[in-house]
Amino acid sequence: MIALRQVSLQRGTQALLEGADLTLHAGHKAGIVGANGAGKSSLFKLLLGELTPDRGEIEMSGGQRIAHMAQEVEALSRSLLDHVLDGHTELRRAEAALAEAREAVDVHREAELHGVIEALDGYSAPARAAQLLVGLGFAQQDLERPLSSFSGGWRMRVNLARTLFMPSDLLLLDEPTNHLDLDALLWLEQWLTRYPGTLLLISHDRDFLDAVCDSIVHFDRRSLVLYRGNYTTFERTRAEKLALQQAEAAKQQARREEIERFVARFRAKATKARAAQSRLKMLERMGDIAVAHADSPFHFSLPAADKTSHPLLVLDEARLGYRPKGEATGAERVQLDNVRLTLLPGQRIGLLGPNGAGKSTLIKTLTGELPLLAGKRIAGEHLKVGYFAQHQLEGLDLASTPFMHVQRLSPTASDQEIRNFLGGFGFPGDDVFGEVGRFSGGEKARLALALVAWQKPNLLLLDEPTNHLDLEMREALTEALAGFEGTVIIVSHDRHLLRASVDEFWRVADHRVEPFDGDLEDYRLWLKARLEGERREARGDRQERQLEGGVPREDRKASRRAAAELREKLRPLKKQRDRAEQAMEKVQAELAGVEEVLGDAELYTDPARKEELTATLARQGELKSRLEDLEAEWLAAEEALEDAERRSEL
Repeated sequence: MIALRQVSLQRGTQALLEGADLTLHAGHKAGIVGANGAGKSSLFKLLLGELTPDRGEIEMSGGQRIAHMAQEVEALSRSLLDHVLDGHTELRRAEAALAEAREAVDVHREAELHGVIEALDGYSAPARAAQLLVGLGFAQQDLERPLSSFSGGWRMRVNLARTLFMPSDLLLLDEPTNHLDLDALLWLEQWLTRYPGTLLLISHDRDFLDAVCDSIVHFDRRSLVLYRGNYTTFERTRAEKLALQQAEAAKQQARREEIERFVARFRAKATKARAAQSRLKMLERMGDIAVAHADSPFHFSLPAADKTSHPLLVLDEARLGYRPKGEATGAERVQLDNVRLTLLPGQRIGLLGPNGAGKSTLIKTLTGELPLLAGKRIAGEHLKVGYFAQHQLEGLDLASTPFMHVQRLSPTASDQEIRNFLGGFGFPGDDVFGEVGRFSGGEKARLALALVAWQKPNLLLLDEPTNHLDLEMREALTEALAGFEGTVIIVSHDRHLLRASVDEFWRVADHRVEPFDGDLEDYRLWLKARLEGERREARGDRQERQLEGGVPREDRKASRRAAAELREKLRPLKKQRDRAEQAMEKVQAELAGVEEVLGDAELYTDPARKEELTATLARQGELKSRLEDLEAEWLAAEEALEDAERRSEL
């Protein structure tokens, strides 16, 4: 259990907490949300003992092992696999002691340490560490490479794998999805839902919070408010509270009317009909979301260019990739081949595809930044591209100010026009004259986005635009995209942004770009099937390699028969695992519904609903118990399956 009792905390001149109370029981998965600078990371430091509260006390049940992701990677010469394994310090100490015992020829000590390592599940540790790294997007051949050969974003993935590998009862994760693509995010989501300990998660990804968390802790005016249920439940409950105030309700209505005007304006136009329909879908959720974010400081628009072309841009039989400097033709690295696409005004496209398949390469080619290796890129006469990518943060002039950045783009713009514009991106008053070098990652991302919007593009290309943006700014971006009249292409791991902003998906995979007939859930299933196929193929390749090198034909036939027999033996285990997984999903869905009911404040205050409260709490306990049993059943089947497969490879 974690309990904060009347905790007050001040950092510098800013009071973060004043008499805050919070109680979280073991096994809870809580999302931590609040405005930037509210104190979310400071809460983690309090729990880690790095900060001491000014007043009040923090109680934690004894013996808790805490895992927390380090922000820096020091041992750059270590391989990825070794760095992850180093996270299990107890195992590493036992391995070092075993090496010393062997050197001293102390057989009794060796036997004792083998028992210790066995108890720590140490002999399966390399396989488990590798599984974490592969799940987070690394190729098998990367695992022995040194950390120094990877960029900062990939090193953060290694740090995340190390944190997940650490034995822990309490897991503290601060923005773990920032450097992940959609594939790795979906994998992490599944891993965290099965994590048996207590989880505290700081994230600005609403879908991720929805999938993983069973409660939300909200930093609200220097206090901590606990909401039962996931982020959507929190948002709805908070919206109901705010809706009691007429001013907030008026803001909500104004937002709805803004989207309705867009729909009414473009519904009759053939080129805009699809966009209008997608805005209609947004209206269903817009009420709750708008009022829950009514006090957000961010409200801006994305104006489009006055002129456009039909089509805007065409790629014909294009080959996309990179040609190393100084290398002759033929030495290029081809990522996408025979690409044929036509971009029309008003299209809204989301790019899906495995990590490294070429999504960012396609975006850079569309901007014209990356030249084609072959084929044609035909731009419309009035094409005006707006491109947002993470590297643009590095291109900002750190010694300059937001005001100067915009003024350089439009020297004739008035001072007030620039200040009004930047105010919508969270730079009010004299903040427009702040030095960019002192900005946080979120502030730099807002400025880079503002510079794109100022240029009024008719083709907007967004490559992971929500990295470093908090929930309020993400919602403002989603609303701004709803009113953007140009063409949009988005690469993002933020599923809420994708669902609300695009009308069609293109899949980038296997060196091709093609329309994807499905939604994000269909893509998750496609990705799962693809990964399972790759694993089967890898196992088949290993078996083929074992059968090569002068093995008689009869032996190869016998091996194939043995492989077929093994598949028959594994089939019941796979069925058992799949049945448990399906049952877990059903129980989790019912449990989410029960906890949504428990999130209703009136349930606890209305005497007439006392029996309903008792019955609902009892049902919650039954479902949690059932979920634990199913998780144990799934884990047992999965371990038995892995053990059987491992024995077959010996």
